Amino acid sequence: MRSLPVLAVLLSAACASSTAGPTAAPTAPVPAPTPAVTAASPFPTRAPYPVWRVGASPLPLRADGFGQVLATPRVLRDRRLPTADALPPPRDGRFHATSGPITAALRARMGQTYRPGCPVPLSRLRYLRLTFRGFDGRAHTGELVVAATAAPSVVRAFRALFAQGFPIEQMRLPTTADVTARPTGDGNDTAGFVCRAARGQRRFSAHAYGLAIDVNPFHNPFVRGDLVLPELASAYRDRGWRRPGMLLPGSAAVRAFTAEGWTWGGTFSRPKDYQHFSLTGT
Repeated sequence: MRSLPVLAVLLSAACASSTAGPTAAPTAPVPAPTPAVTAASPFPTRAPYPVWRVGASPLPLRADGFGQVLATPRVLRDRRLPTADALPPPRDGRFHATSGPITAALRARMGQTYRPGCPVPLSRLRYLRLTFRGFDGRAHTGELVVAATAAPSVVRAFRALFAQGFPIEQMRLPTTADVTARPTGDGNDTAGFVCRAARGQRRFSAHAYGLAIDVNPFHNPFVRGDLVLPELASAYRDRGWRRPGMLLPGSAAVRAFTAEGWTWGGTFSRPKDYQHFSLTGT
Protein backbone atom coordinates (compact mmCIF):
# COMPACT_ATOMS: atom_id res chain seq x y z
CA MET A 1 0.00 0.00 0.00
CA ARG A 2 1.25 3.41 -0.94
CA SER A 3 1.97 5.71 1.97
CA LEU A 4 -0.65 8.27 2.88
CA PRO A 5 0.23 11.84 1.95
CA VAL A 6 1.87 14.25 4.32
CA LEU A 7 -1.31 16.23 4.56
CA ALA A 8 -2.91 13.37 6.51
CA VAL A 9 -0.54 14.34 9.32
CA LEU A 10 -0.35 18.08 9.10
CA LEU A 11 -2.48 19.80 6.50
CA SER A 12 -6.10 19.11 7.37
CA ALA A 13 -6.10 21.37 10.42
CA ALA A 14 -4.60 24.59 9.17
CA CYS A 15 -2.40 24.13 6.50
CA ALA A 16 -4.91 17.15 7.19
CA SER A 17 -12.52 2.94 8.15
CA SER A 18 -15.64 3.30 9.41
CA THR A 19 -18.16 4.49 6.87
CA ALA A 20 -18.01 8.06 5.64
CA GLY A 21 -19.59 10.65 7.87
CA PRO A 22 -22.59 12.95 7.37
CA THR A 23 -23.22 14.62 4.07
CA ALA A 24 -23.28 18.17 5.40
CA ALA A 25 -20.16 20.23 6.04
CA PRO A 26 -19.32 21.47 9.54
CA THR A 27 -20.38 24.90 10.61
CA ALA A 28 -18.13 27.53 9.08
CA PRO A 29 -18.19 31.33 8.94
CA VAL A 30 -20.89 32.70 6.66
CA PRO A 31 -19.38 33.56 3.26
CA ALA A 32 -19.10 37.27 2.58
CA PRO A 33 -17.69 39.18 -0.39
CA THR A 34 -14.23 40.70 -0.41
CA PRO A 35 -12.70 42.97 -3.06
CA ALA A 36 -13.07 41.68 -6.60
CA VAL A 37 -10.34 39.75 -8.37
CA THR A 38 -7.84 42.12 -9.96
CA ALA A 39 -7.54 42.47 -13.70
CA ALA A 40 -4.11 40.85 -13.42
CA SER A 41 -5.66 37.60 -12.21
CA PRO A 42 -5.44 34.70 -14.66
CA PHE A 43 -8.99 33.75 -13.61
CA PRO A 44 -10.90 37.07 -13.90
CA THR A 45 -14.30 35.45 -14.39
CA ARG A 46 -14.43 34.41 -10.75
CA ALA A 47 -15.19 37.40 -8.49
CA PRO A 48 -15.37 38.27 -5.72
CA TYR A 49 -13.54 35.92 -3.36
CA PRO A 50 -15.68 34.42 -0.59
CA VAL A 51 -14.46 34.43 2.98
CA TRP A 52 -13.37 31.06 4.36
CA ARG A 53 -11.39 30.68 7.58
CA VAL A 54 -9.09 27.72 6.99
CA GLY A 55 -8.75 25.56 10.10
CA ALA A 56 -11.68 27.13 11.94
CA SER A 57 -13.90 24.06 12.38
CA PRO A 58 -12.48 20.75 13.68
CA LEU A 59 -14.18 17.67 12.26
CA PRO A 60 -15.72 14.76 14.15
CA LEU A 61 -13.23 11.88 14.11
CA ARG A 62 -13.59 8.51 12.43
CA ALA A 63 -12.50 5.30 14.08
CA ASP A 64 -9.24 5.42 12.06
CA GLY A 65 -8.34 8.84 13.49
CA PHE A 66 -9.05 10.87 10.38
CA GLY A 67 -11.81 13.45 10.26
CA GLN A 68 -15.20 12.47 8.90
CA VAL A 69 -15.39 12.90 5.14
CA LEU A 70 -18.08 15.51 4.55
CA ALA A 71 -19.56 17.19 1.49
CA THR A 72 -17.44 20.02 0.13
CA PRO A 73 -18.81 23.44 1.16
CA ARG A 74 -20.10 25.46 -1.79
CA VAL A 75 -17.38 28.12 -1.47
CA LEU A 76 -14.67 25.45 -1.80
CA ARG A 77 -16.04 23.47 -4.74
CA ASP A 78 -14.09 25.69 -7.12
CA ARG A 79 -11.50 26.81 -4.60
CA ARG A 80 -9.58 29.98 -5.47
CA LEU A 81 -8.75 31.52 -2.11
CA PRO A 82 -6.22 34.37 -2.08
CA THR A 83 -2.76 33.88 -0.57
CA ALA A 84 -1.88 35.48 2.75
CA ASP A 85 1.77 36.52 2.53
CA ALA A 86 3.93 35.10 5.31
CA LEU A 87 7.11 36.16 3.48
CA PRO A 88 7.73 39.31 1.40
CA PRO A 89 6.67 38.79 -2.23
CA PRO A 90 9.21 39.56 -4.97
CA ARG A 91 9.23 43.26 -5.79
CA ASP A 92 9.76 42.66 -9.49
CA GLY A 93 7.05 40.00 -9.78
CA ARG A 94 9.51 37.51 -11.27
CA PHE A 95 10.56 34.03 -10.24
CA HIS A 96 13.31 33.81 -7.61
CA ALA A 97 14.75 30.86 -5.71
CA THR A 98 17.27 30.50 -2.89
CA SER A 99 18.65 27.37 -1.22
CA GLY A 100 20.40 27.10 2.13
CA PRO A 101 21.13 24.79 5.06
CA ILE A 102 18.82 24.15 7.99
CA THR A 103 19.86 26.72 10.57
CA ALA A 104 19.16 26.55 14.29
CA ALA A 105 16.28 29.00 13.84
CA LEU A 106 14.76 26.89 11.07
CA ARG A 107 15.16 23.74 13.13
CA ALA A 108 13.25 25.41 15.95
CA ARG A 109 10.45 26.35 13.56
CA MET A 110 10.23 22.79 12.22
CA GLY A 111 9.45 21.49 15.70
CA GLN A 112 8.05 17.96 15.71
CA THR A 113 8.30 17.62 11.93
CA TYR A 114 11.92 16.60 12.60
CA ARG A 115 12.93 14.35 15.49
CA PRO A 116 15.66 11.96 16.62
CA GLY A 117 15.67 8.82 14.50
CA CYS A 118 14.72 10.52 11.25
CA PRO A 119 16.33 8.74 8.27
CA VAL A 120 18.25 11.82 7.10
CA PRO A 121 20.37 14.25 9.12
CA LEU A 122 19.61 17.95 8.92
CA SER A 123 22.87 18.42 7.00
CA ARG A 124 21.30 16.54 4.07
CA LEU A 125 18.24 18.79 3.89
CA ARG A 126 17.88 22.18 2.24
CA TYR A 127 15.58 25.10 2.93
CA LEU A 128 14.19 26.64 -0.27
CA ARG A 129 12.45 29.93 -0.85
CA LEU A 130 10.55 29.92 -4.14
CA THR A 131 8.28 32.30 -6.01
CA PHE A 132 4.84 30.94 -6.86
CA ARG A 133 1.73 32.33 -8.53
CA GLY A 134 -1.34 32.64 -6.32
CA PHE A 135 -4.98 32.34 -7.31
CA ASP A 136 -5.02 36.13 -7.12
CA GLY A 137 -2.63 36.21 -10.09
CA ARG A 138 0.14 37.76 -8.02
CA ALA A 139 3.65 36.51 -7.26
CA HIS A 140 4.24 35.25 -3.71
CA THR A 141 7.19 33.76 -1.81
CA GLY A 142 6.92 30.23 -0.46
CA GLU A 143 9.20 27.91 1.47
CA LEU A 144 9.97 24.19 1.32
CA VAL A 145 12.35 21.78 3.01
CA VAL A 146 13.61 19.01 0.70
CA ALA A 147 16.60 16.71 0.36
CA ALA A 148 19.77 18.47 -0.76
CA THR A 149 19.99 16.13 -3.75
CA ALA A 150 16.43 17.03 -4.79
CA ALA A 151 16.74 20.81 -4.42
CA PRO A 152 17.92 21.65 -7.98
CA SER A 153 15.10 19.67 -9.61
CA VAL A 154 12.55 21.21 -7.24
CA VAL A 155 13.65 24.71 -8.23
CA ARG A 156 13.41 23.86 -11.93
CA ALA A 157 9.95 22.33 -11.53
CA PHE A 158 8.54 25.31 -9.64
CA ARG A 159 10.15 27.69 -12.09
CA ALA A 160 8.19 25.91 -14.81
CA LEU A 161 4.95 26.09 -12.78
CA PHE A 162 5.43 29.83 -12.31
CA ALA A 163 6.06 30.34 -16.03
CA GLN A 164 2.86 28.41 -16.80
CA GLY A 165 0.84 30.55 -14.40
CA PHE A 166 -0.13 27.42 -12.43
CA PRO A 167 -1.78 28.72 -9.23
CA ILE A 168 -0.76 27.60 -5.74
CA GLU A 169 -2.66 28.76 -2.66
CA GLN A 170 -0.03 28.35 0.04
CA MET A 171 3.55 27.13 0.46
CA ARG A 172 4.78 27.39 4.02
CA LEU A 173 6.92 25.42 6.45
CA PRO A 174 4.94 22.81 8.44
CA THR A 175 5.30 23.12 12.21
CA THR A 176 4.37 21.31 15.43
CA ALA A 177 1.02 23.11 15.40
CA ASP A 178 0.16 21.40 12.12
CA VAL A 179 1.20 17.98 13.40
CA THR A 180 -0.83 18.19 16.61
CA ALA A 181 -3.95 20.02 15.38
CA ARG A 182 -7.34 18.32 15.07
CA PRO A 183 -8.29 17.70 11.42
CA THR A 184 -10.47 20.34 9.80
CA GLY A 185 -10.35 18.94 6.28
CA ASP A 186 -9.70 22.24 4.51
CA GLY A 187 -5.90 22.54 4.52
CA ASN A 188 -4.14 23.33 1.24
CA ASP A 189 -0.45 23.81 2.04
CA THR A 190 2.06 22.77 -0.62
CA ALA A 191 4.77 21.09 1.47
CA GLY A 192 7.72 18.72 1.34
CA PHE A 193 9.66 17.29 4.27
CA VAL A 194 7.96 15.84 7.33
CA CYS A 195 9.62 13.01 9.27
CA ARG A 196 6.99 10.32 9.67
CA ALA A 197 6.43 6.66 8.95
CA ALA A 198 4.24 5.52 6.11
CA ARG A 199 0.71 5.18 7.45
CA GLY A 200 0.09 1.74 8.90
CA GLN A 201 3.67 0.66 8.19
CA ARG A 202 7.03 0.76 9.94
CA ARG A 203 9.01 2.13 7.02
CA PHE A 204 9.45 5.86 6.56
CA SER A 205 7.52 7.71 3.88
CA ALA A 206 9.29 9.50 1.03
CA HIS A 207 8.48 12.77 2.81
CA ALA A 208 10.73 11.69 5.70
CA TYR A 209 13.68 11.68 3.29
CA GLY A 210 12.80 15.04 1.74
CA LEU A 211 12.05 13.23 -1.51
CA ALA A 212 8.33 13.99 -1.83
CA ILE A 213 6.22 17.11 -2.31
CA ASP A 214 2.44 17.54 -2.11
CA VAL A 215 1.04 20.30 -4.35
CA ASN A 216 -2.34 21.95 -3.65
CA PRO A 217 -3.65 19.02 -1.55
CA PHE A 218 -7.24 20.25 -1.52
CA HIS A 219 -7.38 20.55 -5.31
CA ASN A 220 -5.60 17.20 -5.63
CA PRO A 221 -6.78 14.96 -2.80
CA PHE A 222 -5.65 11.53 -1.67
CA VAL A 223 -8.45 9.05 -2.38
CA ARG A 224 -8.74 5.50 -1.04
CA GLY A 225 -12.20 3.98 -0.94
CA ASP A 226 -14.42 6.25 1.14
CA LEU A 227 -11.43 8.14 2.57
CA VAL A 228 -10.64 11.54 1.07
CA LEU A 229 -7.82 13.73 2.37
CA PRO A 230 -8.32 16.60 3.01
CA GLU A 231 -11.69 15.45 4.28
CA LEU A 232 -13.72 18.31 2.75
CA ALA A 233 -12.22 17.90 -0.74
CA SER A 234 -14.69 15.34 -2.12
CA ALA A 235 -15.73 17.75 -4.91
CA TYR A 236 -12.24 17.26 -6.34
CA ARG A 237 -12.73 13.53 -6.77
CA ASP A 238 -14.33 14.55 -10.06
CA ARG A 239 -11.20 14.93 -12.21
CA GLY A 240 -13.28 15.57 -15.32
CA TRP A 241 -14.40 18.95 -13.94
CA ARG A 242 -11.23 20.89 -14.64
CA ARG A 243 -10.57 23.74 -12.23
CA PRO A 244 -7.49 25.91 -11.63
CA GLY A 245 -4.90 24.34 -9.34
CA MET A 246 -5.61 20.75 -10.38
CA LEU A 247 -2.89 18.33 -11.49
CA LEU A 248 -4.17 16.39 -14.48
CA PRO A 249 -2.76 13.61 -16.68
CA GLY A 250 -0.50 15.01 -19.37
CA SER A 251 -0.80 18.56 -18.07
CA ALA A 252 2.13 20.96 -18.22
CA ALA A 253 2.15 21.12 -14.42
CA VAL A 254 2.59 17.36 -14.09
CA ARG A 255 5.22 17.33 -16.85
CA ALA A 256 7.19 19.98 -14.96
CA PHE A 257 7.91 17.36 -12.31
CA THR A 258 8.00 14.16 -14.34
CA ALA A 259 10.56 15.73 -16.68
CA GLU A 260 12.80 16.01 -13.61
CA GLY A 261 12.39 12.35 -12.71
CA TRP A 262 9.56 12.70 -10.16
CA THR A 263 6.71 10.16 -10.07
CA TRP A 264 3.16 11.53 -9.88
CA GLY A 265 0.72 9.88 -7.45
CA GLY A 266 -2.10 10.39 -9.93
CA THR A 267 -0.67 7.44 -11.86
CA PHE A 268 -0.92 5.08 -8.87
CA SER A 269 -3.45 2.30 -9.45
CA ARG A 270 -4.70 2.44 -5.87
CA PRO A 271 -4.90 4.59 -3.87
CA LYS A 272 -4.94 7.75 -5.98
CA ASP A 273 -2.64 10.43 -4.57
CA TYR A 274 -3.22 13.35 -6.93
CA GLN A 275 -1.21 15.88 -4.90
CA HIS A 276 1.90 13.72 -4.52
CA PHE A 277 5.23 13.80 -6.36
CA SER A 278 8.17 11.70 -5.26
CA LEU A 279 11.66 10.71 -6.35
CA THR A 280 11.25 7.24 -4.82
CA GLY A 281 8.19 6.21 -6.82
CA THR A 282 6.15 5.80 -3.63
